[in-house]
Amino acid sequence: MGVAHALKGRAGAVSGPRLAADIVTVVREGFRVRLDYSVGSLAVADRLIGAIRREAPPVEAVTETLVGFGAYLGEVLVREAGAVWVDFDEAQRQLFGQDFGVLAADGRVWNPLGGALRRYENGAGESLPLFHLAVVGRAQG
Repeated sequence: MGVAHALKGRAGAVSGPRLAADIVTVVREGFRVRLDYSVGSLAVADRLIGAIRREAPPVEAVTETLVGFGAYLGEVLVREAGAVWVDFDEAQRQLFGQDFGVLAADGRVWNPLGGALRRYENGAGESLPLFHLAVVGRAQG
């Protein structure tokens, strides 16, 4: 999976907040759009992925950007839903194809980096707001 390759050499879960901050800067400078880590801002990030998708670059060309959006999704979950960044164990790394993600309040691990990649590959049915709702719904249910 492309996300796994983009993360090679990174320091695991501690990279999540930094990757999120990087995409916030890229979006602010490149698109003149402010992402504020709110749940509502996930719709903005989702639209940006949709705009990139409409241009149809190969996934390899935008993997780093998508990883940034996935980290942003993860950081919103941390700030707004009580999730924490975690390094995946071996079985989780095999399942998700990367080294880290988030642990929700209900004890389930989630793969926001892969969520952004799936949004790009599969379209709006894999939106970032829906991912957030799935995590929050599990945590509250």
